[in-house]
Amino acid sequence: MSSIVDEALDSRIAARIRAERSSRGWSLEELAERSAVSRAMISKVERCESSPTAALLGRLSSAFGLTLSQLLARAEQGTARLLNREAEQERWRDRETGFERRALTPPGSASPLELVWGELPPKAKVDYPSAAFNFIEDQQIVVIAGRLSFTQGAQDYQLRAGDCLRLGPPADCRFENSGSTACRYIVAVLRRSR
Repeated sequence: MSSIVDEALDSRIAARIRAERSSRGWSLEELAERSAVSRAMISKVERCESSPTAALLGRLSSAFGLTLSQLLARAEQGTARLLNREAEQERWRDRETGFERRALTPPGSASPLELVWGELPPKAKVDYPSAAFNFIEDQQIVVIAGRLSFTQGAQDYQLRAGDCLRLGPPADCRFENSGSTACRYIVAVLRRSR
């Protein structure tokens, strides 16, 4: 993935975070309090001075009452279509961990079902707070290649290619690849109806 693509999406993410905050009439301080992310970091992300990590976006999306997928989908907005070819799928990369997220579901859909491709490099891990899952009715992970160590609350799962895990009630989660090759997986997310 080119840095031009990264920068363009980072810019749209920054604008979306600003728009979500502004639409609620929240100050930087209020968003910082609600998300447990420092005011300084939110300001840097909104000004495109810092690329947000997956964990940081998880905290911000939760504060907005959105799933991470919803927040990124709003940043990725395009015209509604039925087919989302691999070359057209929006990609986002966490520069801290190398984790890559790809939106598989065609953009513009009103459906509460979303499919997301995840690729976690060897030795990388991503933590999400339980609040990032508060707006999800059901979520399942299918490992396509490699191995995924997944922790939800106190429960640890060791997943291999072909394994499918249905997540339980919201709890802090960790996606970790302790292997020597990339772990590729698909997450199916069913958003809770409002």
